[in-house]
Amino acid sequence: MVGVSTWSAPLAEGPVRGTVAVPGSKSITNRALVLAALAADGATRTVAGAARSRDTMLMVDGLAAMGAHTVVTPGRDGTLDVAVTAPPHPRAARVDCGLAGTVMRFLPPVAALADGPVEFDGDPHARTRPMGGVLEGLRGLGVALEPADADRLPFTVLGRGGVAGGPVVLDASASSQFVSGLLLSGARYGEGVAVTHRGAGPVPSLPHVEMTVTMLRAAGVTVTTQTDDHARTGDTSPTRWAVSAGPIAPAARFVVEPDLSGAAVYLAAALITGGEVTVAGWPRSSGDQSSPGLPDLQPIGAVRGVLEAFGGTVTVDDAGLTVRGDGRLPGVDVDLTEVGELAPTVTALAVVAAREGARSRLRGIAHIRGHETDRLAALAAEATALGARVAETDDGLVVEPSADLRPTRAWGAYADHRMATAGALVGLVVPGVEVDDVTATTKTLPDFATDWPALVHGVGIPA
Repeated sequence: MVGVSTWSAPLAEGPVRGTVAVPGSKSITNRALVLAALAADGATRTVAGAARSRDTMLMVDGLAAMGAHTVVTPGRDGTLDVAVTAPPHPRAARVDCGLAGTVMRFLPPVAALADGPVEFDGDPHARTRPMGGVLEGLRGLGVALEPADADRLPFTVLGRGGVAGGPVVLDASASSQFVSGLLLSGARYGEGVAVTHRGAGPVPSLPHVEMTVTMLRAAGVTVTTQTDDHARTGDTSPTRWAVSAGPIAPAARFVVEPDLSGAAVYLAAALITGGEVTVAGWPRSSGDQSSPGLPDLQPIGAVRGVLEAFGGTVTVDDAGLTVRGDGRLPGVDVDLTEVGELAPTVTALAVVAAREGARSRLRGIAHIRGHETDRLAALAAEATALGARVAETDDGLVVEPSADLRPTRAWGAYADHRMATAGALVGLVVPGVEVDDVTATTKTLPDFATDWPALVHGVGIPA
């Protein structure tokens, strides 16, 4: 990559053992920031332990551009504390989405409440990311856009000071964020909002919609979900969500728990090398830090299932979330529909397992073609360049046994944080792996370039 020096992935000389402090969840952080900025009472809310990442600052800056008063200060363990005072009404603005899906999909529904136009644009690749579902939903609610048929960045939301709300039908098969974006703002619409998914496939990453619903309910918003009659198929996934109009009242201080997707990268190091890695500060039940008794905010059950499929032992205790591996990775056949964010990490594990003759299949992740890059194509290309045998399918990847792995060029990050960390994982056991842009990891793991070698070499990461 022009202008970016390559980063040498450290080779593990033995089992990786250590304790790490993982930044706050980006997904939880940006939902909490939106809810704080939509509160109607003028009080200041603090989102504590927020992810110290580009995505967080893009969200903070976007909300500030629309009139929210924001103050960012250092938080615990290298995180951020963000104090947010909601404006009486969002105002006309320009919003830079960068490459952040939460910004480009959560803020247009907020902008629909603005007194004036709000312009949206982002990084060059952001212009290729799917936006049609949320914009289709806004048009269905009577919100005007420019251009009128926009389905990608850049576009302008022509705010008129409010949204009538009501029922809307959209296709959310490309991203669960289309649903979450409308639900987060829906309580501020005149009649609330009732979102029905109707598309070619299911809504992917449903735990992220469940995260949105849980956080809305914790903020005093009434949310109901319904399931269409799928008796013939046995599908009981929700396809309709309704948010009642009313005040949004988040807690005065919301503490963000560690990022599960980011933690999975460190935990995978234990699986690959037969080591033991603990993520410090992990709550015994995800969600405990915000509102005890509510459901998990992050899909720990699904992630745990993937780690155990690769032979890991997973425990949660007062020390945190710990994974132990024995260094022998089996092949897996896993449906990652609910946890598509794990696909690069799982692919790296599968490529290492293939060296011992194991075959793996990843399913249910056609939608990650629309993530920061086309992750299926990128993973197949980079693994193949190492000598692995990886083929794309309609909804995932197949990794065939391939014993001889050696880099022929730098591992491409594609400006994608998960692609960069996948390269680092393979580099634990394949000598000479270099990542062409490790700075991509700052999207969610701002200290990865130094923390990763410290963990691998046994120096330790402050927890």
